[in-house]
Amino acid sequence: MGAAKSVVVFDYGFGNVRSAERAVERAGARVEITRDYDKAMNADGLLVPGVGAFAACMRGLTEARGHWVIGRRLAGARPVMGICVGMQILFSRGIEHGDEADGMDEWPGTVGPLATDAEHPVPHMGWNTVEAPADSRLFAGLPADERYYFVHSYAVHDWELETANPALRPPAVSWTTHGSRFVSAVENGPLWATQFHPEKSGDAGAQLLRNWIETL
Repeated sequence: MGAAKSVVVFDYGFGNVRSAERAVERAGARVEITRDYDKAMNADGLLVPGVGAFAACMRGLTEARGHWVIGRRLAGARPVMGICVGMQILFSRGIEHGDEADGMDEWPGTVGPLATDAEHPVPHMGWNTVEAPADSRLFAGLPADERYYFVHSYAVHDWELETANPALRPPAVSWTTHGSRFVSAVENGPLWATQFHPEKSGDAGAQLLRNWIETL
């Protein structure tokens, strides 16, 4: 058996870093919580959690130079995984309470309010299923009716990235329905992300994190 993979949980002030650390450790990796540039660049995997408002998380990430770290890692095809708002800020922009904020623009698309009605209140808080592609590596070994833990009021409702080069593996985009369909996970080369919280999703979340770690 080889050495355990190393993962940095990027600490920019807007994520449940301790619960993420414990979950990734249980999944079999060596974990460090830090915003140190060299450590974040040199780890086998970088995990970017996020909670709160889109604009505030983006400001925190920028102040910690996290946007630069993520960009440099992806330029070198080094794995990055975003969770919850850590996924949302990877898109072009977010709109909350009528205010727009720029995201990292790794993927085109807008984060906007979830549709709501009497049966589907916001925040979307609790367990829900995910419609994953058959060739998903992130959800490998997990049943189609497995449930994952969500806490959010905003999401991406349209996947806008087009892959024109047939030689490239197209992104694997997963969907969940709460009032309307929204993007709940993406696997795109070295950049993966989930809208739900794998660290709060029990055994299923642990399997999902193991799947990610095995690709590092």
